[in-house]
Amino acid sequence: MDDGLEARIASLTEGETDPIALMATVVCEVHHSDTRFDWTGFYRVVAPELLKIGPYQGGHGCLVIPFDKGVCGAAARTGDVQLVPDVNAFPGHIACASSTQSELVLPVRNSAGDIIAVFDIDSDQPDAFTNHDATRLSAILDNVFGVV
Repeated sequence: MDDGLEARIASLTEGETDPIALMATVVCEVHHSDTRFDWTGFYRVVAPELLKIGPYQGGHGCLVIPFDKGVCGAAARTGDVQLVPDVNAFPGHIACASSTQSELVLPVRNSAGDIIAVFDIDSDQPDAFTNHDATRLSAILDNVFGVV
């Protein structure tokens, strides 16, 4: 990810409160910030235990993901970052794209601390993500969505 990502996203999202507009801006900036990122998008919590696709960049994603399925479901269910170096080794992985080799999924919380979405980044490279990536992106999401 490029060095100016955090400042650029903060500037672009300042004062905006609509979650879809915020998601669209974040996903565009993050997706284009790093060549490792082949699919970048949000899955929104739309009902109890159910995620539905939100703004994204890349090929088609899965439209609906239950909390008990896949990496995105695990992030939503547990509230923990999911850093998966090899998606084929993740029990219950959902292959929305057969080219995906590794995945990073971060829970997205609102100012009340409720999980409103997950932020999913897929890479066609194995072991593409680091803990540093997860930390940087979590901070960006917390800043944009008002987590204090």
